[in-house]
Amino acid sequence: MSFSINEEERAYLLAAARASIAGEWDARTPLPVRPASGTGALDERCGAFVTLHEDGDLRGCIGNMIGRRPLEDTVRAMARAAAFEDPRFPPLAEAELPRCRIEISALSPLAPCGDPESVVVGVHGLYLIRSGRSGVLLPQVPVEQGWDRAAYLAYICVKAGLPPKSYEAPDAELFTFTAVVFSERG
Repeated sequence: MSFSINEEERAYLLAAARASIAGEWDARTPLPVRPASGTGALDERCGAFVTLHEDGDLRGCIGNMIGRRPLEDTVRAMARAAAFEDPRFPPLAEAELPRCRIEISALSPLAPCGDPESVVVGVHGLYLIRSGRSGVLLPQVPVEQGWDRAAYLAYICVKAGLPPKSYEAPDAELFTFTAVVFSERG
């Protein structure tokens, strides 16, 4: 990424994400106090994903690849979406929130990937578009799954609902990005 997010800003974004989710059940949930000083990352327009893990298992993950709003606003919106709009899971119940760990991935701009052999596992996220389908994998996913580059490239195709090696097709658009990833302890 071309910017950094200091510890106070990270703590603020995590607390804001949690408060945004809790606001679903109690509109009086106070937002955390924004840090008085920082790197300016909270106002950067960048894409972001919010991932929820409940007792160590994926419970929701929603994001926005393109930064149309300040990071702070995007994180709040994506936290609520991950909790209540991920089609793979039922909406989060209030009793589940204390068992959830929140992870935030602030994304760099997308860069066309001219050479799939240049993809570095654990550094690059992937975004594939082909035949009206698309799929995204965050940089931490192949590390968590123990994939090498070949498996990572194959799985981005599967994630997009395409056969493996579809990224090699002339009409395929493969992009890379990096991310600043941080989460609550636990």
